[in-house]
Amino acid sequence: MRIPRIYTDTPLQAGAEAQLDDNAAQHVGRVLRMQPGQALSLFNGDGHDYQALIASASKKNVTVQVEHFTANSRESALEIVLGQTLSKGDRMDYAVQKATEMGVTRIVPLSTERCDVRLKGDREDKRLNHWRSVAISAAEQCGRARVPEILPVMNITEWLEYSQRCDVRLVLHHRTEQSLDSLAKPNSVALMIGPEGGLSADEIAQAEKSGFLPVALGPRVLRTETAPVAAMALCQWLWGDVGA
Repeated sequence: MRIPRIYTDTPLQAGAEAQLDDNAAQHVGRVLRMQPGQALSLFNGDGHDYQALIASASKKNVTVQVEHFTANSRESALEIVLGQTLSKGDRMDYAVQKATEMGVTRIVPLSTERCDVRLKGDREDKRLNHWRSVAISAAEQCGRARVPEILPVMNITEWLEYSQRCDVRLVLHHRTEQSLDSLAKPNSVALMIGPEGGLSADEIAQAEKSGFLPVALGPRVLRTETAPVAAMALCQWLWGDVGA
């Protein structure tokens, strides 16, 4: 039987008991309906996987006995910060899920000129929490040691300032002939993805003035949720851990 892999936001230590946080406990106790004595694989973002047995379980509370831990080597040395323009429906969910699988470090939702989604106050908080849940589920599934951080929504000015910390900053733009393999290997990359209608000419000019390089992924125009997956796959292939 496959051992469930669960993220829990709680300290874990070999040889000690631990109580899972509310979300993890409800998933284990209410959804999976696991019982005392059953095995779990746990991680909390510290870079390790912990093997544990359920000591007690109800629909709201789960206590585990941590048996031992092993180092998790599935995190890429390449830091990728994704600036993803907000999109409707499940497109943003798809982008978050697949970016997590591709090893993204942080995701910054962007509000751009042609973006047709506007989030404020409680609505923004709810969407951020939802995307964090999507990222957690994706990290559990793909075996990552860490869950990518999802930051609050930024406008273009905030994003351009925030992304200055990265070695290389790229804006995807199908009207350029520069490709990723023409660049020197960086330690960190910022990717800027526009909405369905694309970034405006002013936004691209702002990004280039701020140090972003326009790059193309090929002759075809990609959807806003497809572009980050394709870009990160290429970045990991060229500079990260895909194919290593």
